[in-house]
Amino acid sequence: MNQPIYSLVIPIYNEEENLTELYRRLINVIEQLDGEAELILVDDGSRDRSLSMIRQIHQRDSRVRYLSFARNFGHQIAVTAGLNFVQGQSVIVMDADLQDPPELVLKMIAQWQQGYQVVYAQRLSRKKESWFKRFTAYAFYRILKVLANVDIPADTGDFCLMDRQVVDILNAMPERNRYIRGLRAWVGFRQTAVLFERDPRFAGTVKYTFGKSWALAVDGIISFSKVPLRIATYMGMLSASIALLMIILILYWRLFEPSTPLIGYTLITVAMFFMGSVQLICIGILGEYIGRIYEEVKGRPIYTLKETGGINNK
Repeated sequence: MNQPIYSLVIPIYNEEENLTELYRRLINVIEQLDGEAELILVDDGSRDRSLSMIRQIHQRDSRVRYLSFARNFGHQIAVTAGLNFVQGQSVIVMDADLQDPPELVLKMIAQWQQGYQVVYAQRLSRKKESWFKRFTAYAFYRILKVLANVDIPADTGDFCLMDRQVVDILNAMPERNRYIRGLRAWVGFRQTAVLFERDPRFAGTVKYTFGKSWALAVDGIISFSKVPLRIATYMGMLSASIALLMIILILYWRLFEPSTPLIGYTLITVAMFFMGSVQLICIGILGEYIGRIYEEVKGRPIYTLKETGGINNK
């Protein structure tokens, strides 16, 4: 196989029900490309037959290459691993559940050929998803847009095309808590959107549970905004101001209105709970940032590989 022009990176976690259809649709797209392509499947510690199916596909088709983690490291790390090993000049990242339609890749490549170095897929709607999922996703992207110190486009996931130059910069970044769509926006270069209707999952169960989605949202905000730290500072100033006001009021009541029912254990208890809650919230915000510093300074590798197929070691 010649040096590929196009590389497709797809993280896989327990997707045995989708792999056959995913491969079929991807090959249909690859056959329409104007150059060689490679397909890199990253097995993120799957517990079903995903890895064995990937091996079989690799044996039949040398264009399919794979990495297999020693355990589950998470979606963003799986994408990062794939980017570490791509060889193409145009790199496409997409999910395996077929909610990201492979056919959209052709439109992305057309934009890349016009000179755009990042082409991201922007969702117009989410088919067959609960109102809660739609609402929380909508709210998160708007909150992130307000808080982040870079312009991260709303309603965009990791489904995108990136030029080799952009991928090389991402690979050079040492960050461990990686929010790919944020890093993609941070690097700059010419970027544009391709709009699409997001399809429902083809088969299987949703892998991004509410807990994982929440963790990813926190990573996105903490990685690209200092506003939560400022909020902690403002809350501290607010609580201090309220405490000073209460001291003045209590002194006034003691001196001039000693019979008022506002003096006593109830007022003291409310004040204690308020101050305590503010302190705990501020400590929690600081803890999120300190926890990420702790992860960064340990210097461990962000993933470990137990098996590869067709991959050129770097």
